[in-house]
Formats: sequence, structure tokens, C-alpha cells
Amino acid sequence: MNREKREEAILLSLRRCDYLSREQIQKMHNLGQTRNAQRILSNMYEYLSFFTDERRKVYYLNAAGRERVQAEKIRKKTAMINHYLMRNDLYITKGRPSSWKNEVKITIPNSKLSLIADAVYIFNKIHHFVEIDYKQSMHKNASKIIRYKELSTFNPQFSLVWVTTTQFRKKKIEQLCEGLKVKIYLWEEIR
Repeated sequence: MNREKREEAILLSLRRCDYLSREQIQKMHNLGQTRNAQRILSNMYEYLSFFTDERRKVYYLNAAGRERVQAEKIRKKTAMINHYLMRNDLYITKGRPSSWKNEVKITIPNSKLSLIADAVYIFNKIHHFVEIDYKQSMHKNASKIIRYKELSTFNPQFSLVWVTTTQFRKKKIEQLCEGLKVKIYLWEEIR
């Protein structure tokens, strides 16, 4: 793959995912060893911004990068970075589905039910709603799960996919999701 096509592919991945760690970019674009990936990304400095979080570099599009791939969202350094990285690790683990969409509002016509899924994708004709639990209060998780249970009364043909950080949180979410089709990953399992 020539340099320009590879750069374009990396920029498009950043447009889709908002933020990516160097390791995630390496996996998605087969950049080989760390040194090679760092060289490629440093050669793209005119299109990328980055910050360091927990000793890892996290990249996002700067103004020139957004212009090159017609990205509209302006991203800056954020304290919520682990939320994005967890979602991106799941996206990579699931084979980067073409139907994947981030931050999707789900509403039922003629109902007060409304919620925003962290991501949605379709696999085997089934909608999968993604929820990321990085230090979110269990009360907020429970509230969202109640809305998913309400959604299941209108449309039982969906699956919930959670990513969380500890075995304790995984067990708690499992209990709360009883009666729903659900798959729960620990972040460390999908990194």
C-alpha cells in the first residue's frame, strides 16, 4: 500500500473512531512493530494531534486532518478517553463492522422510551447495542438496563454488548441484565 493510501485509511479510521491509541492504529492498519508505527504516525504530524494518557499516545484529527477526510467533529484532549478506547477495542475485536455507528439515539414511536447507545452494529441481521462501563455509577447502568428491558417489550430481537473493567462490575451487570440477550467483556480481554 502506498503512503498516501495508508495515511488516508488511518485518517478515515480516526474520523470513525474519534480517538485511537497507537496500539489500536497498529492493529487496524497492520503497521508492524512499534518503531515502524511511531515513524508512520510522526510522518503524519500535519494531520494529527495527540496527547499522552497513562503512558500511551492517543491520536485524533487536527484541523488539516478533518479537512482532508471531511470530518465534522472537532476533538480535543478529554478525561473520558478510556470510554472511547474501550469502545474502539470492541470495534476492532468485532472485526470493524461496516454497520457500526457511535452514539446512536434509540427511540420508539408513540412511546416516551429514549436512550443513547454508545454504539450500534448489525451482525446476522440482529441489532447489537454497545454499552461501555468505565467507572460509571451502577445506578446509571441499572437505569439504562431498565430502558433496554422496556425496549425489549417492543422489539425483543436485539442483543446488548457491554465492556467493563472488573469481574465485580461484570457480575453486577450480568445480574441487572437478567432476561436480556447480553454478552459482557472485560476490557483486558479485548485489548
